[in-house]
Amino acid sequence: MSLKIRLARGGSKKRPYYHIVVADARSPRDGRFLEKLGSWNPMLGKDDAARVELNADRIKHWLDNGAQPTDRVLRFLDQAGLSKRPARSNPEKAKPGKKALERAAEKKQKAEEAAAAAAE
Repeated sequence: MSLKIRLARGGSKKRPYYHIVVADARSPRDGRFLEKLGSWNPMLGKDDAARVELNADRIKHWLDNGAQPTDRVLRFLDQAGLSKRPARSNPEKAKPGKKALERAAEKKQKAEEAAAAAAE
């Protein structure tokens, strides 16, 4: 049985609140879980201490027993110093797409034509 430390959504519409739980990987997002390990309230400010609450002892226990955290939970664990999240680098993602390059070239050409017409 593979275990995941993941988020289970609670809260009302447009007011999310998440519980950090350990669950079987096959169970649904808000379905059955084994234990609640903390919570995350994204509606609070990033500097608020109550935004992310973690039960460090139980998280360490589950990590030692083979539970795999999801990417979002791994971010929280990295900030709390419970686990290490490897740095990612994808320089291709920041480059503009083909259409954006075409629009930029077209805009530059129009600006040059307007400057040439104004200089005459």
